[in-house]
Amino acid sequence: MLPVHDVNPTRRTPVVTYLLIAVNVVAFLLSPVSHHVVGEDSAKAECKTVAFFDRYAAEPKEILRNRQDPSGATGAVGREGGRTGCVASTPAPFEKIPVLSVLTAMFLHGGWLHLLGNMLFLYVFGNNVEDRLGRLKYLLFYLGCGYAATYGHSLFTPSSSTPLVGASGAIAGVLGAYLVLFPRARVWSLLTFFFFLPVRLPAWLVLGGWFVLQYLYFRGAGVADGGGVAYGAHVIGFVVGAALVWRLRNSAQQRQLQPRWGPYAQR
Repeated sequence: MLPVHDVNPTRRTPVVTYLLIAVNVVAFLLSPVSHHVVGEDSAKAECKTVAFFDRYAAEPKEILRNRQDPSGATGAVGREGGRTGCVASTPAPFEKIPVLSVLTAMFLHGGWLHLLGNMLFLYVFGNNVEDRLGRLKYLLFYLGCGYAATYGHSLFTPSSSTPLVGASGAIAGVLGAYLVLFPRARVWSLLTFFFFLPVRLPAWLVLGGWFVLQYLYFRGAGVADGGGVAYGAHVIGFVVGAALVWRLRNSAQQRQLQPRWGPYAQR
C-alpha cells in the first residue's frame, strides 16, 4: 500500500514540511551517494560513501557511549592481499561529535529510492501534523522523534558500527502523530499486486497496517536479515510520535465537548 494523497485540508502552508523535504533533497545531492548514477568508478565511489557515512552518520556504538571510534575511513581505495578495499586509518582523519551525528544522519539517505520513499510519506502526512502542532513545535517534534528512534534502535544493537542514515525514524513519528490526530481521514493509496489499484482508505488502516508490518519485520517475521533497514527505528519513532500528541488529541476532544453558550460556556 503506497499512500499518495490524503483528503485532509490544512489552514496554512506547511512551510516546515517543505523546508525539511528541501534540506533532505539538497543534502542527498551533495552527498557521494548521489554520484553513483553518473558513472563514477564504483570502487572509488563506494569508498567515498563509506568515508562520508563514517563521518556524518550515526553509529550505535558511538552514540551510546558518546565517544568517537578511533578508526575511520579515509575515502581512498587500497589493495591488500590481492583484494581491493577502502583504506582506514587510526586515528580517524576527522573529528566527530556522536550526539550531533544523530542530527546529521537524519538528513542523509542511502539511495534514490530511500530518499523518495521517505519524502513521499513526509509530504502526504507532515502538512496536517504541522498544521495542528504549529511550525516551531512541529520542527522540535520531528527532530525529537528522530533522536528517540535512533537512540532506541541503538539500544538493541549497542556494539554495532553499522551507520544509521535516513529520516525514517523522524517521519515514523509524524505517521504516529497523524494516526492519533486524524484516524478517520481518507488517504488515497495505490495497492500493488500485479498492477496499481487506487483506493481511498481511512488513515487508521493505512498507517496501522504500515506499523504492523514494521513491527513484524523488526521481530524478524518474513525477512532473513532486514535488508539493511532499521525497522526498530521505525517502530520506536512511530510509538514516540503517537505518545507525544496523545494529550493534544484528548484536549482537542474536550474543547469540542464544551458548550458554546450558557452559564458553562468557556472562552
